[in-house]
Amino acid sequence: MSEADLADFLEILQGLVREPSVVGTEDSFFRVLRRELEEVDVSIDRYMGILVARGKNPDSIVLSAHIDRHGLLCTGPNEFQYAAFIAGNQGELTGDSVSEQMIASIADRFTGQRVQAHLPYTGTYLGQGMISSGRLCESRRNLIFEIDGLEYLQPGTPISFLDRLRVSDTHLSAQLDNVLSVALIVYLFRKGFSGTALFTAQEEAGRSWRYALSWLLREGISTSRLLVLDTSPYPSTEAAGAQDLVLRKKDASAHFDPQFTFEIEERCRDLGVLYSYKDLWIENENLTRPKPMSLGRTELGRLIAATEGRISGTTLQIPTTGYHTAQETASLASVRAAIRLLSSY
Repeated sequence: MSEADLADFLEILQGLVREPSVVGTEDSFFRVLRRELEEVDVSIDRYMGILVARGKNPDSIVLSAHIDRHGLLCTGPNEFQYAAFIAGNQGELTGDSVSEQMIASIADRFTGQRVQAHLPYTGTYLGQGMISSGRLCESRRNLIFEIDGLEYLQPGTPISFLDRLRVSDTHLSAQLDNVLSVALIVYLFRKGFSGTALFTAQEEAGRSWRYALSWLLREGISTSRLLVLDTSPYPSTEAAGAQDLVLRKKDASAHFDPQFTFEIEERCRDLGVLYSYKDLWIENENLTRPKPMSLGRTELGRLIAATEGRISGTTLQIPTTGYHTAQETASLASVRAAIRLLSSY
């Protein structure tokens, strides 16, 4: 991958990072994404909770990435809650996702973080503030925040983290989950990718798989070649840097398609890409942890379980640190590796 190609990708990512896409209020981002895709020769359809882009060979492979990012929602007079875990979303959450298991540890992670408010549908800018404190409310099972400067907001107003892409010689950082994968797919389409891409809403609230399933059923599609792109959190730069890309054989919901998983593994080996399996890493870590980590419940695992395997596939993830913050960091080596692998399709 040339430096010019990397610069093209970073330009796409830089623009998308600036656009708000708080869980449950993704409409304005969907419109921005549609404009990006209309510049290339693809068929675009928007349904509830999902935007579908199809190239000239749509049945060759299906990529999927969620567009929502964590943020806050005004829920009362000067009251702000973590958007993914408001009461209306908790029916989809089962307690064993990575986000839910991390909730107690991230309560104070956002103190001092600048945020911006915007209208739910249009994305129109309403103002900025700063998170002054955050705490876990046990009775509501959610994080409650205080924000200086946005006391005038009405309930239902989304608040996103003020975010800008930062790039060094070796790494990039922003709130990457999962705008990084969205930018990868847009870049691939510009370079001639001819398959299908699904862009889903509300993954962080456990709903995205339902939107994907609804479209797949509408189209009468059964496939074992659904490739879900995402980031994968690691506790340190050293742990994240031990591999370029992260694969999985399973999550807490289901086993992934073994043939497609092995195909991705073979392509990694052929390209000289370092890879590891996250489920095996978690199981190994749990041997010495007093409280085991969950394998997590992914969009793909839920789809496989809900269809009894009629819809299946595997995942491809980029290792990161600083998960679910505006400083989530990935290596440029991992980005290059993902583009090289995905470009082979």
